[in-house]
Amino acid sequence: MAARKGGKRKPMAEINVVPYIDVMLVLLVVFMVTAPLLMQGVKVELPQAPSAPMENDDEEPLIVSVKADGSFYLNLGGDQEAKKPLAQIKETIAKVLRQKPSTPVLVWGDQSVPYGEVVKLMTELQAAGADSVGLVTEPQS
Repeated sequence: MAARKGGKRKPMAEINVVPYIDVMLVLLVVFMVTAPLLMQGVKVELPQAPSAPMENDDEEPLIVSVKADGSFYLNLGGDQEAKKPLAQIKETIAKVLRQKPSTPVLVWGDQSVPYGEVVKLMTELQAAGADSVGLVTEPQS
């Protein structure tokens, strides 16, 4: 008996990766579009300063915003656009820092806010348990 040419074939053990590459590229585009939208906070006019960018940790920072009129806002909770009293912000940050002590705390201060208001805020944040409080500025152009 002669062996047939078109006989039994062995199954291929290779994975077709082309569909996975397509899915990855679609996800990349989705994340590129949504990443700028994830930046949260109240719109303030940040001062410009020649400063180096902060290290990008995995922790989501707590951002306390101070508007020109001296009102305080926190990027945590449901309504981030609502004014919050400093005592409530201090209490909330203390709770978060008890759960995750390595969470960075940042201050977005409008450039026309009096220096005393920013110092008062930073003192309250440190009393709430923040080891260091960072100030956010715009890079100089």
